[in-house]
Amino acid sequence: MKASKIAYKPVGLVLGAAAGMISGVVFKQTWKMIADDGAPDATDEDHTWAQVLLAAGLQGAIFAVVKAAVDRAGAVTTRRLTGTWPG
Repeated sequence: MKASKIAYKPVGLVLGAAAGMISGVVFKQTWKMIADDGAPDATDEDHTWAQVLLAAGLQGAIFAVVKAAVDRAGAVTTRRLTGTWPG
């Protein structure tokens, strides 16, 4: 394994955590535009299957996009600083 890849691991972990926090905020704001109440959990008895699955799908899609954007930005920044792509 290349040294740059090993050195990037802690950075990647921090960026992953940041992506999780950012995507949580984005999802909550997005869900407020869809429904008045909070996003349903899978075990919420008061919500329909459609509501639960829509919320889960939307949350997953938002997380994937935010994580990819944050990971890509981290890799590009690493290349600019070190001259080496971390992957």
